[in-house]
Amino acid sequence: MSPYKHSLLCLFVLFFVSKAQDEPPRTLKYLFRSVYSFGDSFVDPGNNNYLPNVAKSNFPPYGRDFVNKQPTGRFSNGKLFPDFVAIYLGSEYQRPYMDPMLNLTEQPTAVSFASATSGYDPSTTNKSNATSMLDQLEEFKVYKGKLQRKLGKRIANREIRRALFYVNAGSDDFALSYFGDGNPTTTSSGSIPQKITPEEYEQSLLKRVKQFVQGLWYQGARKIAVNGLPPLGCIPIGITRLPPTPGNSQDARNCVEYVNAISKDFNLLLQDELKALQNKFPKFGTKIAYIDFEQPLLDIIQNPDEYDFSEVNKGCCGTGLYEIGVQCNETTPVCADASEYVFWDAAHPSEDAYYAIFQSNLATIDQIIKF
Repeated sequence: MSPYKHSLLCLFVLFFVSKAQDEPPRTLKYLFRSVYSFGDSFVDPGNNNYLPNVAKSNFPPYGRDFVNKQPTGRFSNGKLFPDFVAIYLGSEYQRPYMDPMLNLTEQPTAVSFASATSGYDPSTTNKSNATSMLDQLEEFKVYKGKLQRKLGKRIANREIRRALFYVNAGSDDFALSYFGDGNPTTTSSGSIPQKITPEEYEQSLLKRVKQFVQGLWYQGARKIAVNGLPPLGCIPIGITRLPPTPGNSQDARNCVEYVNAISKDFNLLLQDELKALQNKFPKFGTKIAYIDFEQPLLDIIQNPDEYDFSEVNKGCCGTGLYEIGVQCNETTPVCADASEYVFWDAAHPSEDAYYAIFQSNLATIDQIIKF
C-alpha cells in the first residue's frame, strides 16, 4: 500500500472510531467542506476535455494510477494536490465544472474551474484557447447562481463561506509567455520593442493575482489558499530547454538556478501581497494564505531518499525530458513504477509527489479552515 493510501485509510479509521467515542480528532473537526479550485494544468481535472485546446491528457497513460485506472484529463498518473485536499475535508476528488454530469446537490463537493495552459496573463491564455482566470471567475459566478437556485440562497451562501478556495496559476505564464516563444515585450518611447524584465513581469502578474483574489472575496469566498510557483528551474522540460546555470553542462540536468531565483522572488512578493489582502479584509471570517510548492518540491528533489524517490529530473513518461500532453500517449513507453519518480511527465509531478507536497502544507490548510 502506498504511503498516501495508508495515511488516508488511517484518517478514516480514526474518524469512525472517534464517532463511536464522540471525541473527533482535531484534524477531523473541519471535515465536510467544499473545495473550489482555479488555475492551470496543476489543478485541471478535465475541463480542457470540453475545450478546443490541444493541452489535453484524457488518454493513456495519464490516469493509470487514478480511480478505476482511467484517464480523466488530469496531467498526472493519479490524483492532484486539490484532490487530496478535497478528500481530507470530507469530499471526493474534484470534478471539472464543464462536466455535464456535475451534480449540484452533492454537498460538500469539490469542483474545479481550472484549465490547462491558463494563467494570470491574458496573453498566456490567448495562445492556447484555455479558460482565462477571469473567465474561470465568471464561471464560478454562474455556478454560484445555479447553487443558490438549487439549494436556496441561505444554504448556498453558507456552503460558499465555509468552502476552501484554492488557486494555483502562474507557472504557464512564465513557461509559455515569458520564457516561451511569445516573450512579453514593451515598447519604449522610440518604439523599439524591449523585453520586459523578470521583475516587471512579476509585478504585472501580482496585480492580476490581487484582482482575482478580490473577485473571489466579493463572490463570498472567505477561506482562500493561493499557491506559489514551483521551482521552475527544476521542472524537467525547463532543464531540457533552458540554458543551464553557468558552470553546469546541459547533460548534468541540474536545476537552472537563475530561473529558480525568479520563482523565489515572485513567491516572496506573492506572500507580501496576500498578507496585504488579509489586512484589507480582516473581518467576516476571512483567511487568505499562501500554499508553498517551492520549498517542499525542492526538498524532495534535493533529498529524494527521504521521500522514497529515485528519479528527480526526468518524467516517468517517455524519455522524461520533454513529453507533455499528446507527446505522452498510449504508444509512449513509461516507467514501471511512477511512485519512484518526482515527475510524471516533463512538467507535472507524480501523484506521490503531490501527496508529499500536500502533507507539507497540511498545517496551513488546517489553519485556513479552522479560522
